[in-house]
Amino acid sequence: MEKKVVITACSALTPIGHGKQQILHSLKNGLSGVKPLCDDGLLSDYIHSKVFGTIDYPVEFDFKRSHRKTMGPVAFYACQVVKEVLEQAGLDDDFITSGRLGVAFGSTHGSPTIQRNIYKTFFSGSKDQFSTVSAVDYLKSMVHTTAVNITKMFGITGRVISSSTACTTSSQSIGFGYEMVKFGIQDAMICGGADEYDTTTVAVFDNLLACSTAFNDTPNLTPRPFEARRDGLVVGEGAGAVLLEEYNRAKKRGADILGEVIGFSCNNNGGDLILPNAKGIKETIRLGLESAKIKAEDVDLISAHATGTKMGDVIEAQAIHSIFSDTVHVTGLKSYMGHTMGTCGVIETIIALYMMEKGFIAPTLNLEKIDKRCAMIKHVTDLVDSEIRIALVQNFAFGGVNTCLILKKV
Repeated sequence: MEKKVVITACSALTPIGHGKQQILHSLKNGLSGVKPLCDDGLLSDYIHSKVFGTIDYPVEFDFKRSHRKTMGPVAFYACQVVKEVLEQAGLDDDFITSGRLGVAFGSTHGSPTIQRNIYKTFFSGSKDQFSTVSAVDYLKSMVHTTAVNITKMFGITGRVISSSTACTTSSQSIGFGYEMVKFGIQDAMICGGADEYDTTTVAVFDNLLACSTAFNDTPNLTPRPFEARRDGLVVGEGAGAVLLEEYNRAKKRGADILGEVIGFSCNNNGGDLILPNAKGIKETIRLGLESAKIKAEDVDLISAHATGTKMGDVIEAQAIHSIFSDTVHVTGLKSYMGHTMGTCGVIETIIALYMMEKGFIAPTLNLEKIDKRCAMIKHVTDLVDSEIRIALVQNFAFGGVNTCLILKKV
């Protein structure tokens, strides 16, 4: 029997704030978290894009030394938001360690900061330098470092899933966690993603000519999803986590219910590994609506992937219009914080929950003149007071991976 799956806690570290109040303040006041790119004294000199979605406020990581020793920056971010989720949820230790709680959590690279230091040492030409690589450096840098450091810190013994599919990493994590609970494999799942700052991540996208460069002197004016002057994405960092629970269990223990996950879809374009594909996106949305057992007209809000790239936004707008026409509010939340890579899906899900609770839709930032090729959908250009009963969060990744999450107000 399929079970009802609800979200009972969430937390996010983002370029526009840490936690609900800071994030809401930034959204309601149109505040950007995009700042000048940090000068690392190496790669940054050769990168054309000089902007980054930055976490520039202090975060107090109150972790034991035994936990810290296997954690790179990305795992610190991940464990912090999970710590906050578990505190918010009020789960007891017996359940956390029972095997009935699982983890679905990932990142794009693991920890590129640690990886870079390892490679620098290996290729230094000095055998003596090899001894400086710590025995735990691999544990800090490996692609599933977030998931396993979470299990270690909190003693979680249930199912572990560690997605690493670039921009769909954390939306896949939520979707896979949703399926674990929906089909009774786990009673609850902690789901999300994290990515840290490292100049190599910016360099990759900069080399692909995908990054914004025209607003280096005015970082807050980019990215510009769907806007006529958009010139590419802005790489960012962050972390987010949600707790998914089986509805009856959550209700019985008196948990706060923030929303329900009613649908999830994931597919692949089966072709180009970089350019988005309208047919693939449309099929993802169709499968998501089918999974949720709803019609297009039931949706109140679409949180678009909307990275600010020249062709990606056009293709996404065309796909949205083909299914929803111009009747559903569409907003691009990356306009506030840049593209937080593997974290974007969970952060956008959390923001959708916040807006659902408060009854408003944040506009796409910097959307001054809509590109005529993207103008066929219902863009949100000013803050709108609106009841959101059903929200759709869509993400698309290099490699042709597409996801669609559908949330319902409870």
